Amino acid sequence: MIIGIPKEIKIEEFRVGLTPIGVQELKQDGHVVLVETHAGEGSGFPDEAYLKAGAEIAAREDIYAKAGLIVKVKEPLAQEFGLLREGQAIFTYLHLAPNRPLTEALVKKGVTGLAYETLTQDNTLPLLAPMSEIAGRMAPLMGAFYLQKFKGGSGILATGASGVRPARIVVLGAGVVGTNAARVASQLGMETVIMNKGAERLRKIDELFMGRVETLPLTGQTIAQEIRNADIIIGAVLVPGGRTPVLITRPMLKTMKKGSVLVDVSVDQGGCAETSKPTTHDEPVYEVDGILHYCVANMPGAYPRTSTLALTNATLPYVKIIAGKGIEKAIQEDPAVRSALNTFQRKIVNKALAESFLNMI
Repeated sequence: MIIGIPKEIKIEEFRVGLTPIGVQELKQDGHVVLVETHAGEGSGFPDEAYLKAGAEIAAREDIYAKAGLIVKVKEPLAQEFGLLREGQAIFTYLHLAPNRPLTEALVKKGVTGLAYETLTQDNTLPLLAPMSEIAGRMAPLMGAFYLQKFKGGSGILATGASGVRPARIVVLGAGVVGTNAARVASQLGMETVIMNKGAERLRKIDELFMGRVETLPLTGQTIAQEIRNADIIIGAVLVPGGRTPVLITRPMLKTMKKGSVLVDVSVDQGGCAETSKPTTHDEPVYEVDGILHYCVANMPGAYPRTSTLALTNATLPYVKIIAGKGIEKAIQEDPAVRSALNTFQRKIVNKALAESFLNMI
């Protein structure tokens, strides 16, 4: 199979779909790998490293024209829609639920959309996990940074000081993002609260952190109570393939302390606050009702070397399955690959995604 690795064009996105080592393994399996010029430079992988691994360096238009499988990091942007073609498959973080134009483009063009974030194996999300881990660990750091007064925050030092209480951080969701956010926050000395719908997960959090993190049920009432005293809120709720539920309404936002920071990691899937909207690394925050919103949709892109290595470790086994079996056979024979399927044969085939679109009508 011909596999294409285009350069990411999202603002301040420096990750790349595969490392040279990943390319080398695909070449050893007999595949042709086309890598766009300078695609890996932001992650520390120059064109020479890909050439040495056996890749061919090609222009973007040639990659989309020739490759049967496109492997990326982030979803195609509008300027890439015209390059997609019928019968082609794209394997990337698609996050289609809040992105109707991309969904419609994939369906209209007959592109097989395979999403990292919905691929499930053994009741886990193995391709979402590495980036969720990084984003989760980044979230308290970003929140603490924007608490600085000259950044628009309340001026509270997140770690506190001798005789002075630290910041209070409330984490909505106890999955990979939330757990890693709580880990970093508690290690920095913040008063840390994590909320989740499932009681069993909260019991595991209690065991993991040995009481250093407060656990609460994720309900409308507890959210409304806790955000009033929070200095940092982390949105870490996920509905695989579907839109993130709105947990913080505009009226609820008005009850929060001025200068508090909302870090909405779930913004890729629409965001957990009514006031959330995607931002970029060059303009990461905006203010609503005195609350700073950090809603960068590609947070791990700030640390591309670490992120690209972690992502390739996770995705390469599935890329090899898809390339080795062929797209349709891989979907038929491999349950994990099938779970990644969002669009196929001009239809939306992911149930959560389809329901999200019906709810918007």
